[in-house]
Amino acid sequence: MRLTDYKWFAADPIELHSTLPCLIIRRLGLQDYGPIWGAMRYLAEHSKETRNDEIWLLSHRPIYTQGQAGKPEHILHANEIPVVQIDRGGQVTYHGPGQLVAYLLINIRQRKMGVRRLVDVMERAMIATLAECNIRAETWSKAPGVYVNNAKIGALGLRIKNGRSYHGLSLNIKMDLSPFSRINPCGFENLAVTQVSNFKGNEDLSVKEVGKVLCNKLLGELGYKDYY
Repeated sequence: MRLTDYKWFAADPIELHSTLPCLIIRRLGLQDYGPIWGAMRYLAEHSKETRNDEIWLLSHRPIYTQGQAGKPEHILHANEIPVVQIDRGGQVTYHGPGQLVAYLLINIRQRKMGVRRLVDVMERAMIATLAECNIRAETWSKAPGVYVNNAKIGALGLRIKNGRSYHGLSLNIKMDLSPFSRINPCGFENLAVTQVSNFKGNEDLSVKEVGKVLCNKLLGELGYKDYY
């Protein structure tokens, strides 16, 4: 698999220069899951110390992804939605239009970051983003992710290879939540799932606009200034 197979990869880069490693933001829009996963994995497997860190902001067409620890019984009725077994940690989740996905391709070895710290970065960034929407969110000690009123609103999962992270987080913005009812989200039976639009009434919400906020929160957690 060659990176050049993915024409979208070079689209819309924004470079951040500081004393920290250079980081590039890529806004990729609505994407099929397979090519994105393949590109992330390619970059991790062909790691170079000179390669920039990156954050990819996007949404996926409908798909269930089953992590390495995933158990088939947590997929109740996939119906027409494809299920793909992938290499991140965790159990099963759903991705679809109206959900904000942020993939973090970070050289954690160069940054001297552990996995736990990167998880904290993602959870804090999601909580801070929701606070900007006047939504109070929290984490659970035994269930990674972000929750509002005991319902999951943000999920995360990572893979580390050659000192680099890939995969990342998903935050439900304004989407069809019904596919979550056909799985045990993240391996939990009867876990309620919610989204930002449930708390914002008729307010017009854009994945892109929330993505700007989330990206700035991630950058702040990683030591950069806002780029928007």
